[in-house]
Amino acid sequence: MKSLVNFFTEVGEISILFGGVLKSLTRVFRDRRLILAQMSHIGVDSLPLVVLVSIFTGAIAAWQAAYQMKGLAPMTLVGGITSRVIIIELGPVLTGIIIAGRVGASIAAELGTMKVSEQIDALQVMAINPVRYLAMPRILATTIMMPVLVVFANLVAVFGAFVVSSMSLGLSQPVFLESLKNFFHLQDVGGALLKSAIFGLTTSLLGCHIGFKTDGGAEGVGVSTIRSFVLSSAAILIGDYILWFFLF
Repeated sequence: MKSLVNFFTEVGEISILFGGVLKSLTRVFRDRRLILAQMSHIGVDSLPLVVLVSIFTGAIAAWQAAYQMKGLAPMTLVGGITSRVIIIELGPVLTGIIIAGRVGASIAAELGTMKVSEQIDALQVMAINPVRYLAMPRILATTIMMPVLVVFANLVAVFGAFVVSSMSLGLSQPVFLESLKNFFHLQDVGGALLKSAIFGLTTSLLGCHIGFKTDGGAEGVGVSTIRSFVLSSAAILIGDYILWFFLF
């Protein structure tokens, strides 16, 4: 019973934080430097890791598709099937988990350190709203940059699938591209981008909430960092299942 009460209490606290972020959106233009700095940190600095993971994701997906289809379907379908799986599922979900580990945990650690060292209290003493100054730029930047990162991830992963298909599976470029065109639907891209924006919002919102609630010194910061990654990853996978019914 106590766990259930704690769960709904935390959901309420997250909702209040989200409401505060929405109210702070009126200050977007004034705080544009903070937002752009976070967009650079979250998007540009995460790009090398996203590209590295994505190219091998596409390569593995192509190998797996060829293995599963062997003797059951023509290999000419590998390009289209692999690319659609990448665009709809692998790109958004894996990128979301990467951002949960790199950005969500970082947000929780940074804000948690500020909380236990009383820097957030100092902001409040100076009449600076921590939600507007700390949470809003991070949440908005993550929500905006996640779809951008997913676009790069999907392109790189499809390229990885193409390289494996052409060099190891014997599929020519025209065959791969024709299969990709036959399986491609614009609705899939739109759904994947919307899904990735929701993943970014969820990850950053959880990171900020956990960071603001950190206590217990250095040990508490470590616990918050791990908790942010675990909850964000779980939320991404659960959300991916739920969103499937509405987007595809």
